[in-house]
Amino acid sequence: MNYWNEKFETMGVEEMRAFQDENLAATVAWLYERVPFYTKALDEKGVKPAYIKGVDDLSKLPFTVKTDLRDNYPLGLCAVPVNELARIHASSGTTGKPITGPYTKEDRDQWAECMARTLYAQGVRKGDVIQNAYGMGLFTGGLGFLLGAENIGCCVVPSGSGMTDRQIMLMQDLNTKALFATPSYTLTIAERAEKMGVDIRKLPLEIASCGAEPWTLEMKADIERRMGIVAHEAYGLTEMMGPGVAFSCSEGKLHINEDHILPEIVDPDTLEQLPVGEQGELVFTAIQRRAMPLLRYRTRDITRLVREKCACGRTLITMEKILGRSDDMLIISGVNIFPSQIESVILDMGDYEPLYQLRVTKKGYLDKIKVEVEAKPEFYEGGADALAQMAGKLKAKLNSVIGIGMDIEILPIGTIPRSEGKAKRVFDER
Repeated sequence: MNYWNEKFETMGVEEMRAFQDENLAATVAWLYERVPFYTKALDEKGVKPAYIKGVDDLSKLPFTVKTDLRDNYPLGLCAVPVNELARIHASSGTTGKPITGPYTKEDRDQWAECMARTLYAQGVRKGDVIQNAYGMGLFTGGLGFLLGAENIGCCVVPSGSGMTDRQIMLMQDLNTKALFATPSYTLTIAERAEKMGVDIRKLPLEIASCGAEPWTLEMKADIERRMGIVAHEAYGLTEMMGPGVAFSCSEGKLHINEDHILPEIVDPDTLEQLPVGEQGELVFTAIQRRAMPLLRYRTRDITRLVREKCACGRTLITMEKILGRSDDMLIISGVNIFPSQIESVILDMGDYEPLYQLRVTKKGYLDKIKVEVEAKPEFYEGGADALAQMAGKLKAKLNSVIGIGMDIEILPIGTIPRSEGKAKRVFDER
């Protein structure tokens, strides 16, 4: 069997549209009746639930943004009373009040279904030993992956993040087949194993399912080369359900569970809907959740949607890998820059570790950006002159690709902090 849920993963476009139409209309009616925030927002647009017949009416609905969730913290957007909730997750809340994610039992079961699809498409099967190196707490990652793995029937090793030496020991001793971790922590594990003299490529490990932070195709290739595995992506966000919104398949395509999460692309400036195939900001509407289904939630992620049957057999719509976030975009001397563009250049050169930091400062009226990197160990043997030449080549390459001059500093080995979760890459000191 190639699918966890063949009915929905291979459903025809017309049948899927009919399913989406019915569930979108029901969700709008549910929210209008139960959540004052949406009652007011819909009334202000002159929209009654009866006006929403299906997907073609999406543009009539109001957008939801992250500040709406913070302004209504903790459960102001929840459509059911607390005694009907089975679980509450939350974002890290590093920039203010956290974003809460409440679930009814039905919501939690739907999440388990979407995560089972994710992991099954990536090669995880009943009885496999999997190592879950995501944090087990308010963050949706760890317990979301746990739900999917248990749904399939795996033997779960809930190792959590950190204690990297022990992670490697468990892989060796328990014959771990699949690792669940952020891409940056997966690389931290690979680097530590190399220092310990452990060749992960000779272990039974075959799969990594990575998510929770942006990562480039170059980083994916580096993980696969260093660990001898296939690195897959699990895309999600707390505001929808957590991981499980979209998943990569055997063909490397990123499929959206569109029977649960309805996607659209809008122009981030005008907020006008864009046709499938055009690049813009990804917007999601939850159409099966009960506790906190959000309408037209602006993710700030920049991508495009593609509607075609995948070679894996799935008909679920696909999204391209995230280029960056509209709110993470740096504007340097009038040039729009995504950190992922810089990362791609660094890793493509092959001389550097997949570790970098960007420091943005202002001198007078001018913005400046400095790229801090670590070279691979063998390049330090050539001394300061060799490193200066390397820095010059990277500076020239970044200038030719991105079109702006950047200062380059090659740091001593081990200077950049190794991540055990989400890596912090950008330090805006303006």
